[in-house]
Amino acid sequence: MFDLSLYLVTDSGLCGERRLEDIVEAAVQGGCTMVQLREKNLDTGTFVARARILKKVLAPYHVPLIINDRVDVALAVDAEGVHLGQSDMSIEDARRLLGNKIIGWSVESMNDVRRANELDVDYIGISPVFATPTKTDTAQPFRIEGTRQAVALSTHPTVGIGGINRHTIDSLRDCGLDGVAVVSDIMLADEPRVVAQTLLNQMKQK
Repeated sequence: MFDLSLYLVTDSGLCGERRLEDIVEAAVQGGCTMVQLREKNLDTGTFVARARILKKVLAPYHVPLIINDRVDVALAVDAEGVHLGQSDMSIEDARRLLGNKIIGWSVESMNDVRRANELDVDYIGISPVFATPTKTDTAQPFRIEGTRQAVALSTHPTVGIGGINRHTIDSLRDCGLDGVAVVSDIMLADEPRVVAQTLLNQMKQK
């Protein structure tokens, strides 16, 4: 099984002078339970090399590495799974290639949630929960009530993504999400470990 509680989605453009793998390791030490490597602008060879580095970093912590979009990269590095969007490889094809690895799928509407219920996916990413500057090509935000409705409708585990940070996470605690995905709040943090720890504690408060 896997734990969606605090799901780090990387953005190497936010690293500055720091190494991506150092930020990721610190975040995992702070409590991140899954890591998705998202690289939209890398050539395949560089993407594979970066994925291998993260796979090695995460292995001692038993935290799954999920590859965004690229089934070929996931296979090349034996990642634990992939996360696919609406315009990526079909779930049927991905499942045929990946076997029992983790497959996540982004949903952008209630109709997508209904479709996901008929698909062989392991979790859905409800996207975006709030508007976010790190991903501008997204659908209308679900916001709190829409997220709650999507969770209730889904037969799969759910993770919310989009605009989730230390200021917005408290409002999502009662939505029934299995976890939240965070990008900027961790990637930009001077102390990713401390921020991850804070986010996880906020999510688990009742």
